[in-house]
Amino acid sequence: MSGKPKLYYCYGRGRMESIRWLLAVAGVEFEEEILETREQFEALLQGGALLFQQIPMVEIDGMKLVQTPAILQYIAAKYNLYGKDLKERALIDMYVGGTTDLMNPIMLYPFIAPELQEAHLNKIRQLAHNRYFPVYEKILREHGNMYLVGKWFTWADVHLLEAILMVEEKFADLMADFPLLRDFKAKISEIPTIKAFLQPGSQRKPVPDEKYVETVRRVLQLHHVT
Repeated sequence: MSGKPKLYYCYGRGRMESIRWLLAVAGVEFEEEILETREQFEALLQGGALLFQQIPMVEIDGMKLVQTPAILQYIAAKYNLYGKDLKERALIDMYVGGTTDLMNPIMLYPFIAPELQEAHLNKIRQLAHNRYFPVYEKILREHGNMYLVGKWFTWADVHLLEAILMVEEKFADLMADFPLLRDFKAKISEIPTIKAFLQPGSQRKPVPDEKYVETVRRVLQLHHVT
């Protein structure tokens, strides 16, 4: 073992991407075991590595962690990205919960039946513009700080930036109504580890394409979402 965290997932974003983000932002080098076949997934199942028979799975500090929130919370706490006290952690969890709710339908989009994709995109736009982005704009305004929680950079900021970038990939014009979020994106993107992760050649994964969808369907035996 190299001592580096090892990530088990298909070559693509999905639920693993937030884990890649958090490790990269913390400056932690990690390895990836790319799953391309059903046989690889079944080998993990048979070996007992997947507690709830699902991925993502991360090997870290002698543990084989599944359940994305548990993985993210552990990494955030380990690398001082989880606030200074219980109240700050509660706020971080709440804000991350909101960005997760926004990101989930974007992650689901490539798996939606083609005839339903336009309606699904419209739903994502409405969620971002009417429900979620106004909340984070308000938090930044009231907080009077470039960060969402406390005086220091936390996991909540990482997750919000990831959500903003995911929305922008679908709707380039949507941020026009949220000047504080635009400023937040610009400032946070200059943090050295984030700047590096946003550069070509990093372990950040591309926008899901047909190959990614086919691989996930093959590995996890998924069908169209309707």
